[in-house]
Amino acid sequence: MNKLELQKIANEVRKGIVTSVHSAKAGHPGGSLSAAEIYTYLYFEEMNIDPQNPDAPDRDRFVLSKGHTTPGYYSVLAQRGFFPVEDLVTFRHVGSYLQGHPCMQHIPGVDMSSGSLGQGISAAVGMAISAKLTNDDYRVYTLLGDGEIQEGQVWEAAMLAGHRKLDNLVVIVDNNGLQIDGNIADVNSPYPIDKKFEAFNFHVINIDGHDFDAIAAAFKEARETKGQPTAIIAKTIKGKDVSFMENQASWHGTAPNDEQFAIAMADLEKVGEALCQK
Repeated sequence: MNKLELQKIANEVRKGIVTSVHSAKAGHPGGSLSAAEIYTYLYFEEMNIDPQNPDAPDRDRFVLSKGHTTPGYYSVLAQRGFFPVEDLVTFRHVGSYLQGHPCMQHIPGVDMSSGSLGQGISAAVGMAISAKLTNDDYRVYTLLGDGEIQEGQVWEAAMLAGHRKLDNLVVIVDNNGLQIDGNIADVNSPYPIDKKFEAFNFHVINIDGHDFDAIAAAFKEARETKGQPTAIIAKTIKGKDVSFMENQASWHGTAPNDEQFAIAMADLEKVGEALCQK
């Protein structure tokens, strides 16, 4: 799949994010929008997965450690064919299988239930250790928020991953700079993020998290890295491509009203039209 095709899919993922949180009148759009390219590359290029056989033993695993950003997760799963895109409008509704945090028992393609910050990376480390013990060659990917890495449990998991030399593990940090309480540097700065992971014996790659060429190169480098887990620090924009949401902490966990929804979808339509001109 070429770069333009991936960009178009990422834009559709963003439309699904905005649609689902608007329908639910709740949810977390900002950190979902910032990770759209990461989600898209993982599910359409990087990972060995099959929507027709979501529990295949040899599949690659993904754990959404920042479990509140399910609008992005569900949107890419739907785009990839794990369930109908039309179901996104049932997000967070009573009786829907698409609840606010991912549930492995009910949602096709979800490898681990998550939500409490810090626990997802811990589960991912366990999965990677399991693969090593059983000599399986599947890889494990986990996406964390930059606010999430203020949690001590993240670093307990990172210590074990480095100690066990888990070169089948890739940790991606969505470094959009904002958390629910504001700028991460003001709340409880995790910087320098790269140096911290290096101290825990990770191979570290810093990228622009919206640049598919950089994303592709980073995951290729991670595959070629032996004897160490890899951390990809992806610099992103919270609320990406929705004009009034970009770089606004207030859109961490707020749903758009009808008027805002119309503006957001118009913004994304313009992005799509521009991509069609390329």
